[in-house]
Amino acid sequence: MTARLLYVMDPMCSWCWGFAPVASALIEQAAQAGIATHLVAGGLRSGATALDAATRKYILEHWQAVAEASGQSFRFDGAMPDGFVYDTEPACRALVAARGLDAERVWPLLEPIQRAFYEQGVDVTRAPQLVELAEQAGFERERFAQQFASHDARAATAADFSWVQGLGIAGFPTLLAERNGQLALLTNGYQPLGNLQPLLGRWLQQAVCA
Repeated sequence: MTARLLYVMDPMCSWCWGFAPVASALIEQAAQAGIATHLVAGGLRSGATALDAATRKYILEHWQAVAEASGQSFRFDGAMPDGFVYDTEPACRALVAARGLDAERVWPLLEPIQRAFYEQGVDVTRAPQLVELAEQAGFERERFAQQFASHDARAATAADFSWVQGLGIAGFPTLLAERNGQLALLTNGYQPLGNLQPLLGRWLQQAVCA
């Protein structure tokens, strides 16, 4: 029997930032039952163009809704300044590169990328900022930079995006439970921890006893 959780998300998706504490608790709940979690990069906005004023306003309204629903912190002043290109591929690729170097250490990089973007206003579409965050998370700087820039990391990121699109997943965060190749949907979209802990608990009980 093989079982794992699949966390499908994008580090520049505001609902994924809102879901971050819930995801951490669920990943820990699964880990205590001996079930690992695999991160899949979703590809929210790949190859986007510079934001216009209307799009920026629309996105900030989403951020406000996430802040109210989740209690997560956002920096609104100066967020996404003029000329900002909301391309999430580089941040997704940073996580895929980290996953390729050390799957367990992708998690210590995820939160700093999210926190840098949403709380500190850092442009995490840029390689130098992502390499700096990876070094702070414990990766060797040059090795990570080479991995991040590699063809393999680009191809693996594109493969994640294609897999997500192939499943028809239209929104993030999405949490899937996989047992013997069969996928079960735990959530598509933000939900509070109280809704998901019992659901995951029942699945874990079945998975461990199977």
